[in-house]
Amino acid sequence: MLGISADKPSAQKKFKVNHDLPYSLLSDEDKAIAKKFGVLKEKSMYGKKYMGIDRTTFVISPEGKITRIINGLKPDEHAAAVLASMKTAK
Repeated sequence: MLGISADKPSAQKKFKVNHDLPYSLLSDEDKAIAKKFGVLKEKSMYGKKYMGIDRTTFVISPEGKITRIINGLKPDEHAAAVLASMKTAK
């Protein structure tokens, strides 16, 4: 399991320690991976538009095929949805 974000490695290290994550985090500071996976999208906050990364989980098989895409959830719902998805993926 891997996590990827546009954060700097130093910020990811702190996040991993603070949340006791059992997996590696990869940095995509230039957002090249986000662009390739189609998750860099226009967002809006307080009426201002900006480009941001849509929280998305791709479940990838050992053969390298995307078997599920989980998105559109709030942060506090996302992890439970991914876990449920992994339990039913057999």
